[in-house]
Amino acid sequence: MFATDESMAVPALAWDAEARGFTSLFIPEHTHIPVSRRTPPPTGDAELPEEYRRTVDPFVVLAAAAATTETIRLGTGICLVAQREPIVTAKAVATLDALSGGRFDFGIGYGWNREELADHGVEARARRAVVRERVLAMQALWRDDVAGFEGSYVSFEPSWSWPKPVQPGGPPVMIGGAPGPTLFAHVAEYGDAWLPIGGAGIRAAAPALTAACEEAGRDPATVRVVPFGAMPDEGKLEYYASLGMDEVVLRLPSAPRDIVLSVLDRYAPFVTRAAGLTAAR
Repeated sequence: MFATDESMAVPALAWDAEARGFTSLFIPEHTHIPVSRRTPPPTGDAELPEEYRRTVDPFVVLAAAAATTETIRLGTGICLVAQREPIVTAKAVATLDALSGGRFDFGIGYGWNREELADHGVEARARRAVVRERVLAMQALWRDDVAGFEGSYVSFEPSWSWPKPVQPGGPPVMIGGAPGPTLFAHVAEYGDAWLPIGGAGIRAAAPALTAACEEAGRDPATVRVVPFGAMPDEGKLEYYASLGMDEVVLRLPSAPRDIVLSVLDRYAPFVTRAAGLTAAR
């Protein structure tokens, strides 16, 4: 759900989703939205939907959600890493993972809004390289008792940083975006999953993802593909299951509690269906 200050509160949504048997809850972020529309909206609309300018901080609300739940996984979908200082973000991620008992999924992306990136001092053309270094630096802080990093965009001397995440090496890094050689190279190098936005084009892109993993010396079976922000319909879960996928993230409206829960209840039968598909496999 595109969580805002006007939509259903994330801790309550997490509790209600867990009670209905859902596996995970993801929310996105934007630090701010410049008024300029020099960068066209990714939605294809003339104007951005209202929720883009009203997003809440994902780490604060997911920490609150962790306190109200026990089993549901909590994720950023997605965190704009190019717009975040890596040492502070590594601390926030590790703390949230420890607080939740190892239930955090670190969904990340490169960002699309050039003005937003520029306000953070990042050139749009460099954002993928910036994200790569920042994630690698964070993974070092999560993994090592003493961690330092020296790169083109991130540099810090050998340092201590606790708490460490409950999940060994840090939470799963799930990279969102359209298929392409750069994204797949990053997934193969430092990611645990690819989040294809909308869930389209997965079958056609699968050989390229496999090739990227093999080129990096990695077993393609260790990389998950999780269709993200999909709209469920008859046959869609069966199709994804036939491709070997074990999780699909469905889209909820950015809306008050009564509207969100009505959609959640409409989605609830898919949980039972998914359990049956998993058992059949």
